[in-house]
Amino acid sequence: MGDAPNQEGPSKAEDLEGASAPAELARLLSILNLEPIEENLYRGTSPQDGWQRVFGGQVIGQALVAASRTVEGRNAHSLHAYFIRPGDPTVPIVYEVERLRDGRSFTTRRVIAVQHGRPIFAMSASFHIEEPGLEHQVAMPAVPPPETLAPLRDALAPYLDTLHPFVRTFFKRDRLVDLRPVDLKHYTTREPLAPVQDIWVRINGRLPDDPAIHRCALAYASDVTLLDTSLFAHGRPPLDPDLEVASLDHAMWFHRPFRADDWLLYHQDSPTSGGARGYNRGLVFDRAGRLVASAVQEGLIRGD
Repeated sequence: MGDAPNQEGPSKAEDLEGASAPAELARLLSILNLEPIEENLYRGTSPQDGWQRVFGGQVIGQALVAASRTVEGRNAHSLHAYFIRPGDPTVPIVYEVERLRDGRSFTTRRVIAVQHGRPIFAMSASFHIEEPGLEHQVAMPAVPPPETLAPLRDALAPYLDTLHPFVRTFFKRDRLVDLRPVDLKHYTTREPLAPVQDIWVRINGRLPDDPAIHRCALAYASDVTLLDTSLFAHGRPPLDPDLEVASLDHAMWFHRPFRADDWLLYHQDSPTSGGARGYNRGLVFDRAGRLVASAVQEGLIRGD
């Protein structure tokens, strides 16, 4: 996306068709395949899967695609985003990119997502040239490898009858992201638990090799489970129909190269919640134990 001279890159439909594309991967690539409609303007669509609001990770991923289309020779190293209004999945989203700065080492972009004439999302993203520097990182948690764990949908199959119909429908659907939780207890109990979870994640299918696509795909996946973590301490399961839950803001940092179609461990915790908001953090490690990305999110949590 960022390296092609025409600034459209491998997210063009003709380039994506060559990728290994099972149904789930084809859907994800279609989501990330924005249509250029004018200089610095792009249009994205949403899956017509019956949800009332656009998934927040989709908007993050599409906004990063739009920003990356305007940058050459540099990779995104951070993004900071705010969800302003719920997205309407029945109409396209227009992404307007503002080129704030093209410096010697860093490039800065601002992206506004618009529907029905009003902004629904705002994001700033920074891109950096590759250069050496001091390195250190925390250790990856000791967890079972993903091959020993069942996909989330299969793991929850014995419990489906105990879940709320809304939750049951969600987990029965095909998933664009393969999720393999280390522990399923928070899905099946209302017992208060420590607000920590470890989930192996990867995109279903092989992505093109462009590093920008892998960053955008991980940005999409980073929003799937992060806000759930703040519910654990209160004994509330993900997608609890008695709660109003929505992402308010989202930040990410990309530390090292990675592939989003290979297994990544998403270690998440929630240090605090209060004032109808839950605060959540995530560290993303690759199979070799390298810390490749980090995420932070605050979300709205309303209900008793």
